[in-house]
Amino acid sequence: MQSKVDLIEGFRNPSHIKALAAIIKQECKRKINIMEVCGGHTHTIMKFGLPQILPDLIEFIHGPGCPVCIMPKERIDHAIALASMPDTILATLGDMIRIPGSATSLQKLRADGKDIRSLYSPLDVLKIAKENPDKKVIFFAIGFETTTPMSAVLIDTVIKENIQNIFFHINHVTVPEPIDVIMSGKDVKIDAFLGPSHVSVITGYKIYEPIVQKYATPIVVAGFEPSDVMESILRIVRQFNAGEKRFVDNQYARAVSRDGNLKAQALVQKYMHKRDHFRWRGIGDIANSALKLKTQFAHIDAEVVFADLLPTQELDDHKLCICGKILSGNAKPFDCKVFGKACIPANPMGSCMVSSEGACAAYFKYGKLASKGA
Repeated sequence: MQSKVDLIEGFRNPSHIKALAAIIKQECKRKINIMEVCGGHTHTIMKFGLPQILPDLIEFIHGPGCPVCIMPKERIDHAIALASMPDTILATLGDMIRIPGSATSLQKLRADGKDIRSLYSPLDVLKIAKENPDKKVIFFAIGFETTTPMSAVLIDTVIKENIQNIFFHINHVTVPEPIDVIMSGKDVKIDAFLGPSHVSVITGYKIYEPIVQKYATPIVVAGFEPSDVMESILRIVRQFNAGEKRFVDNQYARAVSRDGNLKAQALVQKYMHKRDHFRWRGIGDIANSALKLKTQFAHIDAEVVFADLLPTQELDDHKLCICGKILSGNAKPFDCKVFGKACIPANPMGSCMVSSEGACAAYFKYGKLASKGA
């Protein structure tokens, strides 16, 4: 049985990566601005210093693909309000507990004695609920299409087992809609996209076809290893060189198909449907870009059951924070006046520095590897 190291070693071979860089340098004839949608790609690009070995004609633009980064303050305040209720356990994934809301964060609230838990898997909620039958257990669900099926599995189990003390606050968002909004903006400087791989495993790469047709902008679904990213860039270069009609290309064919995981899609559609709108942090309101529980499941929907306790005011970031510009591809972390000064991972002003997939966190962590000019 192959170890994890054996499986990824070939994708991190320095000779292979340098060889791809040499081919890209030889074949690239024009400036190409590439937005990587997923924060995982941002960290691969920065960690392995890819900008330093690529020609100056290739420029990376960082996109909104971090579910923690795009969560607006008012949704964080929802989590804080729910966690502050008596006899309540709030559970969530990832770096959510560190993101500041309007007045505090879940992390600070936990330090004050509230029961707030960071999970590795949504299914851990089942164990928590069974061990605490006298408490309300609220799952604050986040993520793109990648993690949505896990939430659907949890909902399915709660319904089938008739578990009475679990509630859901759904914050799942979808990828195509923000790409469409970004591309429809003024003075767009994006020539191509690296499509998110894990999202595409679930959705299939067909979800990007309307965007490519609408904007004639190539999208290459890329794996997360440095060789994956480099090969995907080469595929983008060759699309431009060919001068033909743009198309969705699937570099991550070892895991992604055109149709995706149909069983996972069906389970999500059983319990959730699109919201009319959802406000993305720093980007604004985007129609049909997020999911919510269907009305027949209102009895486990925290937004319905506890509606009277949830704040409704929309809140913007600190005026010095440019996270919104970074998420929409209009700025880079080094453009921010407070980056690495007032805003650091231990004391973040914005979500781009909080999240492990945030662009600011990547630039702060990898320093001079983050850009050619650093």
